[in-house]
Amino acid sequence: MTDESDAAETEPDPLDESVAQFLLDVDAAYEDYDRGYVDADATLSVVMTHVETLREAHADAEQ
Repeated sequence: MTDESDAAETEPDPLDESVAQFLLDVDAAYEDYDRGYVDADATLSVVMTHVETLREAHADAEQ
């Protein structure tokens, strides 16, 4: 027999996972920029793509 509160504690929150992935992705984009692999415009474009993905995850979590 399982308790619903126990199940809720063990299942990761999809929004938390999205935020964690967003931070990893933005860090990677910044590192590429900092190393000179990409220019500022390309880095901003990548970051904004990740922002849009995070917004979508937030909107899905609200439904």
